[in-house]
Amino acid sequence: MTGTRKANKLIYGVAVNDADRPVWTKLDGKRVVCPFYSKWLGMLMRCHCPKLHLKRPTYVGCETTEEWLLFSNFERWMKTQDWVGKELDKDLLKVGNKLYSPDFCVFIPQELNAFTLDSRANRGEYPLGVYLDKESGRFKAQCNNPLIGKQESLGRFDTPDEAHLTWKRRKHELACIYADQQTDPRVADALRIRYLH
Repeated sequence: MTGTRKANKLIYGVAVNDADRPVWTKLDGKRVVCPFYSKWLGMLMRCHCPKLHLKRPTYVGCETTEEWLLFSNFERWMKTQDWVGKELDKDLLKVGNKLYSPDFCVFIPQELNAFTLDSRANRGEYPLGVYLDKESGRFKAQCNNPLIGKQESLGRFDTPDEAHLTWKRRKHELACIYADQQTDPRVADALRIRYLH
């Protein structure tokens, strides 16, 4: 049995799978999904699934450009990208962007996606990268270094702003190293300026 589209059935009430072939099949008893369809469906879920919005409210307000509500348009775009083993990202090129579209979306490695997350929902009262060291009463700057897979301690400071500035400088250094490893020049350019402002 293979996954074929059902005529006139909207996905999440808004999108159409217009593929002229099955988007999934069974192989050795396991369901294998077309990678283009899988990425497309994941994007639609983030934008249009109320159950997901309850679990992950950061996706509330996300939208899909009208052209990508048709699977074939998304698939055509994705085939022109360096996507293998990477995640679809909507806000690296434009911080805070909520629209999935060819203008703003890129494929990036999972570890780079994690590196650029700001964890706003569980950050606490201090700026990014800053923690109060209760023992010393000073503010500690820490930065996750995905290149070595460890958290780096950047020192202790008298104010949260000093600690945050140190964190920001280190993030910029790491982002520039990441930029040199990218195949997509838009990703590289975005990384080089991300932590300058």
